[in-house]
Parts: sequence; structure tokens; C-alpha cells
Amino acid sequence: METRDRYNSPRETESFRKFVAGEPDASYHENWLELVREATAAGRLFSRVRVVSFPLTDYTRFSLWISGYTNKAGDDIRYLTRDEAEAANLPRYDYWLFDSCKLVMMRFGDDDRFVGAEVVEDPAIIVEHNYWRDVARHHAIPRDDFALRYEQRYHQRR
Repeated sequence: METRDRYNSPRETESFRKFVAGEPDASYHENWLELVREATAAGRLFSRVRVVSFPLTDYTRFSLWISGYTNKAGDDIRYLTRDEAEAANLPRYDYWLFDSCKLVMMRFGDDDRFVGAEVVEDPAIIVEHNYWRDVARHHAIPRDDFALRYEQRYHQRR
């Protein structure tokens, strides 16, 4: 689950700058896309739910754009509004689950940079996060549907 409105990743800095300037460039993302393609071809499942605020931040719009490529590579990305996530009592922090049995909590600094991860081994906590993942997926909508709704909403306000 990804819950932040901004990620300050040095790897994305130039591509993000170009996106905001109206010159989108996804070339930095090609290694990740290849990894996703190979893993999904081998039968692995990639999925995530992104919690987003409205109005969308520039970073969230960038992330939505790049997720079109990631989604086509095989990563099932879904979107959930922050209001819906709060109504469902979902956590307000990022975490990853691997095979529903390994929980990794993501940590970020005040500058939105990733600072590390914590592997959690407590089975009760892992089960709780599996439940939250399932609730989030139940309420979230697929990336392409969200992008279409966002575009419609964005153009209505212009």
C-alpha cells in the first residue's frame, strides 16, 4: 500500500522535472518495467493500492502517468481516495507484503525521501496488514478507470 502524496526519489528527479515541464520521459523506469514483465511472465503477482488526495499533487499526476507503463508491464495498480481509505480505517503509512507472509514497513524522512524499511515478523501484525490490503483492494479501482475519472474531473474544472 502506498499512501504518500509525494516521494522524493533521486532516481525520479529528472523524469519528474520533465513531466512537470510538459516533456514526459519514462526512460528511467525501463529496468523496473523489465523486471515486472519477467516476473509476471513467470507467474508472480504484482499489485498495489495507491491512496491519493484531491486535488492531485504534481507528483501524484506524475505517478499516475508512469503507472500506465507499469500497469501494462503486469503490475496491477489500483487507486483509492484518501477519504475512502480513512472511512475504511486503513493505515496512513506505506507497507509491502510479499506472498502474504512477509511484511515490510517503509520509512520516510521529513523531506519525503525513503530512509529504510523494517521487516515485521509478528504473525498477528502480518495478518492485520493482509486484512487491510484486502479491504483496500476491495474499495480501490483499477488504474485505467481511475485515470479516466481523473481526466474527466480535471477537464471539468478547467
